[in-house]
Amino acid sequence: MTKADLIDEVSRLAELTRKDSEVIVETIFDSIVRSLRVGDKIEIRGFGSFRTRQRNPRVGRNPKTGDRVEVPAKKIPFFKPSKELKDLVNTSGGEQPVAPAVVATPPQTQ
Repeated sequence: MTKADLIDEVSRLAELTRKDSEVIVETIFDSIVRSLRVGDKIEIRGFGSFRTRQRNPRVGRNPKTGDRVEVPAKKIPFFKPSKELKDLVNTSGGEQPVAPAVVATPPQTQ
């Protein structure tokens, strides 16, 4: 799904104009980026959380020439899906997730 597809879906489901839906989607994305830029964590219950992780500086290699390249420290965005999202993705056809059956074994006597 692309951003345009998402905007169309919001427009259809919320019965809004495409322009209004585009403003909503852009506002949400901009808010997430601004929060991550200042180091805040975003948590959307039932969906997942966004945060940044710090990568340390390191020495890399140019794959074409083999020369050493200094890679500076940087922050990278990281998304961790919620348990609910993982369960929804792993169920087929909208079925509810099924817990594995636990079989109790009686204690053995001698």
